[in-house]
Amino acid sequence: MSALEEKNKAVVLDAFDTLFNKRDYAAAERFWSPGYIQHSAHIAPGREGLFDLVRSLPPDLRHEYELVMAQGDMVMVRGRFSGHAQAAPWIAVDFLRIQDGVLAEHWDVIEQEATREQSLSHLPMYGDHFPEER
Repeated sequence: MSALEEKNKAVVLDAFDTLFNKRDYAAAERFWSPGYIQHSAHIAPGREGLFDLVRSLPPDLRHEYELVMAQGDMVMVRGRFSGHAQAAPWIAVDFLRIQDGVLAEHWDVIEQEATREQSLSHLPMYGDHFPEER
């Protein structure tokens, strides 16, 4: 992996921690481009659309990740969002394009985390434990 790809991964992880876990919107602005392009059907356009969504969620929202991959200017994060007052945590794969050291574009795939009873594979979707066993 190139030094740029390693740097891009670090930028994305720092950005996610700053926005989703620390809720530091002023600091998060330095990670998201003012021209940020949002492809998610669940989030309003631009950087402010994302920040407004996070502001609307409970303060105990948490993001954790278990896999980060990079290729060129693209970074993929497989993670889990919890504490958002929904029926189940979200398992998400976020795809981000990095341009000039900031997050410039975003796509995602999100689904609710299955319980042991719901899992036809009998395997957890995230980590080694089902959500009710954490």
